[in-house]
Amino acid sequence: MKVLLADEFGFCFGVERAVEMVEESLGRNEVVRTLGPLIHNEQEMERLGNKGVTTISEPVQISRGETAVIRAHGVAPDVEKELQEKASKVVDATCPFVTRVQRLAARAASENRHVIVIGNPEHPEMIGVKGYAPDNAFVIKDESEVAGLPKLNNPLVVSQTTIKAKTFFDTAEAIKNVAEGETQVINTICSATRDRQDAARALAGEVEAFYVIGGDHSSNSRKLLNVCKEQCEKSFLIQTEEDIDPKDLEGIETVGVTAGASTPKWLIDRVVERLSALGV
Repeated sequence: MKVLLADEFGFCFGVERAVEMVEESLGRNEVVRTLGPLIHNEQEMERLGNKGVTTISEPVQISRGETAVIRAHGVAPDVEKELQEKASKVVDATCPFVTRVQRLAARAASENRHVIVIGNPEHPEMIGVKGYAPDNAFVIKDESEVAGLPKLNNPLVVSQTTIKAKTFFDTAEAIKNVAEGETQVINTICSATRDRQDAARALAGEVEAFYVIGGDHSSNSRKLLNVCKEQCEKSFLIQTEEDIDPKDLEGIETVGVTAGASTPKWLIDRVVERLSALGV
């Protein structure tokens, strides 16, 4: 059995940057606490936990003498302010792509324009972005929810950084058809997300089975799975090599592998090694 890796996979720039920032704080012997999981990968969080990193769910849980880390998904301004008041130090590991969405939303709100963000309303990235335009922003999942929006005034349309491009453009077009004034559409999907989806789609058409390595709570990993299923019906989302069921590979000669943006290389290597061993 041949194991093929997609051209783009694993840690994106923002995730790698966030992990490096935490490692640097650990190197200075700081007491590091992240507000929510730094990234959506349980195995990498366990590795960091073994180094002393702990996770809190609310700013009130941080104390003086400790370093608070804002995870890659970002937070609302009021949350960041509370962290600044309670911690001795705040490390902002928000992905620069997410920061761009936050700034665009804040600017549009200051101009009294509506902000439509296409994404999952319950995702931490979306909760943080909405905090930058609390009275003007609406988060919708797709074009089916456009009809439920209020009367829109010169809206800005942006997206969660990890959604599928088709979902974004189809929904943006639907918004244009109902909005008053000029609709400004800015594609804020992370380039790494687009590259991974394009690479997965290209490889999925050449293999008989496909594995996406990523966390159950990782938005970009689930989107990768959907992209792969478009071309390869036998596509699976797994967290570790232990999730591979050999029965799924019976009669398979070629298998593809990709990984979400929060999946570390050491975990990808383990999956490839396991697949290679099964194919012997």
